[in-house]
Amino acid sequence: MQPNAAFWREQLNLTPHVEGGAFRETYRSDWMLDMSTLPAGMAGNRNASTCIYFLLEYGQFSAFHRIAADEIWHFYDGQTLTIYEIAPGGELKTHKLGRDVVNGDQLQIVITAGNWFASRVEVLGGFALTGCTVAPGFDFADFELAEKAPLQAAYPEHTALIDSLTR
Repeated sequence: MQPNAAFWREQLNLTPHVEGGAFRETYRSDWMLDMSTLPAGMAGNRNASTCIYFLLEYGQFSAFHRIAADEIWHFYDGQTLTIYEIAPGGELKTHKLGRDVVNGDQLQIVITAGNWFASRVEVLGGFALTGCTVAPGFDFADFELAEKAPLQAAYPEHTALIDSLTR
């Protein structure tokens, strides 16, 4: 049997994520980092690292959002996940997270802290099972979900992409 999205959602006990898709936190470090050692923009102490499973299916998208820490994405199963990253100066990077490394996919990618990013599976009927590791650890206090109009105003060169990947 070839595992599909429903298989992974059930086996890994994934639940809906606010940005889209499904997830489950699998690790939260017991080590705490004092806010005095953290970059500006993080209000409070943070766990040293966190990790989740993240599942996205064709027709769904992870809406543009940003966090205050670097996020490392890992590919596990399914089809290529396209991740769009917009740097503060407007530079758009398109990452292909997947196993087809001969054709440019990467098994891991890093999204830079503070950059806007969104993702989707572009293979009809496909899914992508991935993992995300954040250090310093993820905290919803550092999470910002993009609003369409302000993000388009900030990056008018990416208006169509932003329109398709915001709610």
